[in-house]
Amino acid sequence: MFEAAEIGHKVGKEEFSRREPQLRAALLKAQYDVLQTGTFPVVIVIGGVDGAGKGETVNLFNEWMDPRHIVTRAFGEASDEEAERPPMWRFWRALPPKGRIGILFGSWYTVPIVDRVLRRTGSAQLMQSIESIRHFERMLVDEGALVIKFWFHLSKEAQKKRLKSLEKDPKTRWRVAPTDWERFKMYDRFRRVSEEALRETSTGEAPWTVIEGTDANYRSLTAGQVLLEALHARLAAAHKAKAAKPALRAAPAAAQRPADTRNVINTLDFSAKLSRQDYARQLEKFQGRLNMLTRDARFRSRSVIAVFEGQDAAGKGSSIRRITAAMDARHYQVIPIAAPSEEERAQPYLWRFWRHLPRQGRVTIFDRSWYGRVLVERVEGFCSEADWMRAYHEINDFEEQVARHDGVLVKFWVAITKEEQLRRFRERQRIEFKQFKITDEDWRNRKKWAAYERAVCDMVERTSTAHAPWHLIPANDKLYARITMLKTLCSRLEAALDGER
Repeated sequence: MFEAAEIGHKVGKEEFSRREPQLRAALLKAQYDVLQTGTFPVVIVIGGVDGAGKGETVNLFNEWMDPRHIVTRAFGEASDEEAERPPMWRFWRALPPKGRIGILFGSWYTVPIVDRVLRRTGSAQLMQSIESIRHFERMLVDEGALVIKFWFHLSKEAQKKRLKSLEKDPKTRWRVAPTDWERFKMYDRFRRVSEEALRETSTGEAPWTVIEGTDANYRSLTAGQVLLEALHARLAAAHKAKAAKPALRAAPAAAQRPADTRNVINTLDFSAKLSRQDYARQLEKFQGRLNMLTRDARFRSRSVIAVFEGQDAAGKGSSIRRITAAMDARHYQVIPIAAPSEEERAQPYLWRFWRHLPRQGRVTIFDRSWYGRVLVERVEGFCSEADWMRAYHEINDFEEQVARHDGVLVKFWVAITKEEQLRRFRERQRIEFKQFKITDEDWRNRKKWAAYERAVCDMVERTSTAHAPWHLIPANDKLYARITMLKTLCSRLEAALDGER
């Protein structure tokens, strides 16, 4: 892969002076077309050999285009805040919104490649990282992003010459650190590992462009032209898609209908109850246990993400309040999820959930969650069937990354019967201080009970995993449901902490 980037391409000053103004003007126009269209983001990944011109290219793109509409991020060692969350967290936060260009100098490739070169990881771990990267980039493309990846290459001799040249000039000496020479000693190993990573991740939807970095003029014109052609192609596709965009529709009512009416929801024991006396006793017991668990020294290297989903009026809010009452308010946050804002719609679907992940020693409670895509968006036709079908894999991958980074995922589906929901709806209409809880949308959702129930069963089947199982809670009796959820949360956290002994 790298041999073709060692030919020795050169572009003379005269040719560069002739072509540069035209390319620059065309890139600026294409950037504003992307901004005006506003239907997709551009993610530019910059990687390559030290001294091959990565930084110069980043600066050049910001010079040739309008930097006000470019999000430029350079990634070095993870900060304490970043290290306490899954590794991909900091990259999700750096993604550009639709209409903008994001330049990522150093990216999700850096750590897997460097760790393999330094023998901190083995070949199997590198391949696992590569597989995760492929899934991530495929998700970005499926969400509409244009992903452009540049790898700037130098031969071993050219890199040595480049580093010496930079070091010799007092104006550029600062750009050569001792680590650059240390890595140069491992050039051959870096080359082998990098070539393997690039070969495995140069996909149809996100291919690598390898550019020889010896001649600055050649490098600049080549990178600019590749970027321009990619922008033009994507803009043309976006205009074509807009003209022929089909209307979204809800999933067919009879989709995947089982042979009988039994499912994981209606086989729950909705008659389960708890007396007021038992409730008060157990509430104090399990709130106290949860408090002690979140103050345990071992919890400092853990985080908890609790997800509450369920039918309207099932009692999610009241259960959440009993859980938060047991914890220090400085150590938890509750994230209520409603329809996405304009800012959230401009990003990939999971972006708004990634940004709320807690750091270690903290708890985040989601009142509704990322499962909206396979529930309300599926049933109401707010996204295409392809979108919600691929969401199962994307969600499982997301949750696996959280669990791998010592996050404890506790997912509750709070279930009530159709008859109990009707009783609670009418109670809300009748009692003045509860009227704010009932809306016309609640009544509309109720009419699609069967469709939602099928979506829930599919969700449980496809996303209940060993590291993030679903806990189905029959909640016709609110007291029983609250205690069951508190007890489950304590048990999951205890098991995680005991596993560290």
